[in-house]
Amino acid sequence: MLISVISLSYDADMITDQFRSITLQQLEALVTLVEERSFSEAAKKMLLSQPSMSKHIKNLETFVNRPLINRTKTGISLTQEGSILYGYAKKVLRLRDEAREKILSLEDTVSGHVFIGTSTIPSTYILPPVLSGLRKTFPDIQAHILSSDSDEVIDMVLGGQVEIGFIGKNIRDRRLHCEPLWDDELILVAPGGHRIGELRQARIENLLQEPFILREKGSGTRSIFESYLNEHGLPHLSRFSISCELGSSEAVKEAVIAGLGISVLSIHAVRREIGQGLLTSIPLQPPRILRSFAVIYRKQFVPLPHHRAFLEYAKVWDPDRGASGSGG
Repeated sequence: MLISVISLSYDADMITDQFRSITLQQLEALVTLVEERSFSEAAKKMLLSQPSMSKHIKNLETFVNRPLINRTKTGISLTQEGSILYGYAKKVLRLRDEAREKILSLEDTVSGHVFIGTSTIPSTYILPPVLSGLRKTFPDIQAHILSSDSDEVIDMVLGGQVEIGFIGKNIRDRRLHCEPLWDDELILVAPGGHRIGELRQARIENLLQEPFILREKGSGTRSIFESYLNEHGLPHLSRFSISCELGSSEAVKEAVIAGLGISVLSIHAVRREIGQGLLTSIPLQPPRILRSFAVIYRKQFVPLPHHRAFLEYAKVWDPDRGASGSGG
């Protein structure tokens, strides 16, 4: 009986030890396969033949001793074990890239990759000109952007999926550095020529019977608007006549233009359409709805020279003037 127990223990150790045979290229193959959603496209991206790509995944499954991929007619999906390994593979590859960039940072040229998570207003209306201006001064800095609502961006930063985040609200989290960065104002907008545009100033009570379009739960815009109503003793959102909830400011803006209702949106999102007469802005009875977009990153995050160059450039950018205070 003692011999049998030792044998079982030895077999378990052998399975565990097989993880040591996993290579970076195999992990990269798994991550690329998930991102491309097909073996042929993943093979092209990695400059491999499709049989080589399949062999990498098969070897991973052998080392893990579990199936990692579900193969279907419509594509691939991850098993539970595959999802776990995929998450760690992303972190391992990120550490490899960080090691490379730390070595490169010893050179005079400021270069490297910046992984950014951002809510929709900064990703659509602020970051593009920021990155365009940055590129003129630091052409070797490459930005990789994931866009979602503010709550998702917080999760991305905490989970290590991105290094730096931009969100539409200020937060207090001991794990995160949060710094207000760009000013914003939420304004009431209606289709061009809408009757509510005849008001010189609108009260919230004037809006309750109008079809109203909301951002989705989790968005900074909605969170700020709800806080504004609560802080000033104004009617709760449940009193509004909600026509729909949409997942981006662009979608809300297009819905307002199409006549689906009125809404409250960032001034950065609607400047062009107000100037073209597609939208009408109506001043709300004071106080105004003001907020700041904040930059967040983990407190243990140690920025490299290219991170610092990006952050310094972003901090002096003026979205209202469309320029950087540094002249870039």
